[in-house]
Amino acid sequence: MIDTTAPRPSVAALRDRPEADVLIIGGGINGVATFRDLALQGVDVALVERGDYVSGASSASSHMIHGGVRYLENGEFRLVQEAVVERNALVRNAPHFVKPLPTTIPIHKTFSGILTAPFRLLFTHGRGKPRERGALLIKVGLTMYDTFSRDGGAVPRHTFRGRRASHERFPDLDERFAYTATYYDASMHDPERLALDVLRDGQREASARSANYVSAVGSNGSAVTLRDEVTGEEFGFTARVIVNTSGPWTDLTNSALGHPTRFMGGTKGSHIVLQNDELLAATRGNEIFFEASDGRIVLIYPLKGRVMVGTTDIDADPTKPVVCTDDEIDYFFDLIAQVFPHIAVTREQIVYSFSGIRPLPRHDDVAPGFVSRDYRVEKGELAGVPVLSLVGGKWTTFRALSEHVADDALALLGRSRVQSTAQLAIGGGAGYPKDAGARTRWVEAHRGAHEAAFADRMLERYGTYAAELLAALPVAQHPLAHAPGYSREEIAFLAEREEVVTLMDLLLRRTSVAFVGGMSPDTLHEIADAAAPALGWDAARVRAEIEDASAALRDLHRIDLEHAGVAALSA
Repeated sequence: MIDTTAPRPSVAALRDRPEADVLIIGGGINGVATFRDLALQGVDVALVERGDYVSGASSASSHMIHGGVRYLENGEFRLVQEAVVERNALVRNAPHFVKPLPTTIPIHKTFSGILTAPFRLLFTHGRGKPRERGALLIKVGLTMYDTFSRDGGAVPRHTFRGRRASHERFPDLDERFAYTATYYDASMHDPERLALDVLRDGQREASARSANYVSAVGSNGSAVTLRDEVTGEEFGFTARVIVNTSGPWTDLTNSALGHPTRFMGGTKGSHIVLQNDELLAATRGNEIFFEASDGRIVLIYPLKGRVMVGTTDIDADPTKPVVCTDDEIDYFFDLIAQVFPHIAVTREQIVYSFSGIRPLPRHDDVAPGFVSRDYRVEKGELAGVPVLSLVGGKWTTFRALSEHVADDALALLGRSRVQSTAQLAIGGGAGYPKDAGARTRWVEAHRGAHEAAFADRMLERYGTYAAELLAALPVAQHPLAHAPGYSREEIAFLAEREEVVTLMDLLLRRTSVAFVGGMSPDTLHEIADAAAPALGWDAARVRAEIEDASAALRDLHRIDLEHAGVAALSA
């Protein structure tokens, strides 16, 4: 729906001064992290994102910050080293959203994979038929992983259990499992909000501008043609360096600029979210993590009182929408049964599903599960202007990756780095209380007239950014009957302060309303009505937003607002 009103302030700031030292195209986590890094160096930097911030590949993650223990078998030691260092740093720098997560691998055999794993590492490089990993191989891998993870003791070392101890700890586990290995990575329970914190850190710098719902649709000489997807207005924008962080759509962006590339070969990953109390209890607070017989990584992950199950790894076309299919759901149910055979799961328990395309490099005949998750920067140009295209990357390494890309851009600008981001707190992680006593003191210092329990809930939800909400929200609020835990006033705050354009921005990225399920038409009406005054929506716009959101939830996330269970796939 094209709106003919005046441009949003964020777009006007780009249109009225259509130039910058660096233009970043793509507002996923890697784009916004590069934006933050360059802004902190005092660079005149602009970022545009064709949809909402972190609405593409970055919104379809497995909610993990991990070093990638299985990458050891691929010989990607540099990536593992970097990833565990960055994981440990995120536990410290973003403690409001990134927390240590016990991760348990159930294991059937003792010696399986001992010969095939080194062969894959040394000779076939991910080609060939995967084989199940046995206890000895996993023990060796986790011992190596602990060595990589020694930085600062941010997470504990792994533990190994035999059959009896494993089944005492996980009584619902299939009896055929002979061992379990538990190691620690980290959970990222609100990736979209973490990314918004990263973005906001950059936006606070005077040299930075950004806008969502703005596409790079072409070029005129060295100027990139930008289009406001809300009003339809187009304008040219010039920069001394262009950075393409479009993720799976990197080649499509380069084609739009007139310089086609063939860097990408992304794969689709899907997840489902279940409301199943028995399965939730069976995990004992652990992520259950194992490899299926086809080489895909599988996770059963307790999150927000629900259980998330993923993921698939299927070659995908970035020009087409992706959705979790019936075959993928059947695949997940089969895998759950292999681990917890006595726990029934049904489609009626699925409250949410999501799919995305990983920004992987072209991989030809390498099996999708073994494609490198490392990254590189490809250099090109647009009418003499350097273009840096990011290929690959993953959530865990976004800070190190953005530092790499920013340093490349700084070199092209002839400038030097003035600030490291390695030890810098992210958003609401700054000043986040480290223990119960500090938490109580923070709540007392910032709650004002609010109840302490409410202030504590806001601290858990937003980190220390909650201080802004507590100062702005009235004590007497109007709870939303169909979106438990939220009020009209909190929704209005988010709509006004966080560049919300559509109802889906609120449902999927500013809140967890869609993820935890239980939505109905009343939920959409309540949230749209709460946001409408801040966004200037009249009754017709509210109806249109509800219709658009209902269709998107049905077609992309398979949510049936009228009935429990998954919606049928659209034709």
